Amino acid sequence: MNVPKSASIVIIGGGVSGCAIAWNLANRGIKDIVLLEKDTLANGSTGRCGAGIRMQWAAEKNCRLAQYSVEFFENGNEILGYERDIEFEQSGYLIVAANEKEAEQFKKNVKLQNSLGIPSVYLTPEEAREIVPLLDTSQFVAATFCQKDGHLNPFHTTDAYAMAAERLGVKKFKHTEVIGIEVKNGRIESVETTRGRIATNIVVNAAGGWSKAIGAMAGVDIPTYVQRHQILVTEPLEPVFSPMVMGFSYNIYIQQVPHGSIIMGRSDNTEPLDFRTTSGWKFVEEMTKTCSKLLPALRTANVLRQWAGHYCMTEDAQPIYGPAPGLEGMYLACGFSGHGFMLAPATAQLVSEMILGEPLTIDVSDLDVGRFERRELVFEHSVV
Repeated sequence: MNVPKSASIVIIGGGVSGCAIAWNLANRGIKDIVLLEKDTLANGSTGRCGAGIRMQWAAEKNCRLAQYSVEFFENGNEILGYERDIEFEQSGYLIVAANEKEAEQFKKNVKLQNSLGIPSVYLTPEEAREIVPLLDTSQFVAATFCQKDGHLNPFHTTDAYAMAAERLGVKKFKHTEVIGIEVKNGRIESVETTRGRIATNIVVNAAGGWSKAIGAMAGVDIPTYVQRHQILVTEPLEPVFSPMVMGFSYNIYIQQVPHGSIIMGRSDNTEPLDFRTTSGWKFVEEMTKTCSKLLPALRTANVLRQWAGHYCMTEDAQPIYGPAPGLEGMYLACGFSGHGFMLAPATAQLVSEMILGEPLTIDVSDLDVGRFERRELVFEHSVV
């Protein structure tokens, strides 16, 4: 089936961000929206993520973005009219501090989070072990915990957004690749796809790892890069802990999913900067070594498989929101650096407000693409 000859807005990218933006715009009454995905929905970073959702950040802006998103997810099934379940389980995040310097920062983090209404708490190692009995308390000096953090199903969440958007008239085209963007006099004129040309003056670039290439089609330089990230999965075990266990200095996140398997991931700056989704032994070795230190009881768990996806990274590990400078009609929602899934509701709200010229629910004006050229980076260090 060919694409429509024209659209009011074309959204490029069928991950959770693109589908959420499509729904949000349609829910505000915008007609003739087209969503393009070169493969299947959630096929990129969304469907390969660790699915964690947390409000425990060090920067106020990220706390607010995550808080907005958590409040949406808590009512997501009802808001989106989803007959299945996005499976939002608020089983908490327990984050360990490996040293006293990190512990002092955690105290500041909790103070900030509490001032915003986020119910996080600062814990001693012994208090942390009461929540996750498998922890070796000799491996950390303090921890924080927020019960309202958790995880949800990325496939169901994307499906819920997509189905709700379609009911509001959004036209979705899978297996439809964007191969060109026509620009005339500094303004978007059309999008060329493998199924035809769409005349439009507004394009939302929510293409994840491919956002840089999409921008280049319109002459826009988006300073992002792609990095492989891997996740390991064990055999199903009897329930032993429910929160996500995370350590920034340890560079690790670990969680037992509902069916019993333990999933765990970590970052590695030596990972390939390309689109490969192969798996490597180095990751398994480093992952199991760190996990065995922090939760030694898991040493005997058998590894079933591992998979890889990619982060669409920016220099400061923060997203890019807003219009592309020097080009009228292109809006950016990319560079999420591994946190796009958990921030999708806020992303959809903010990008919709930008397109419609409305006041922003959360001020993200400093997260524009121009900050890299200005060298006004906005670092967030509470990342894995």
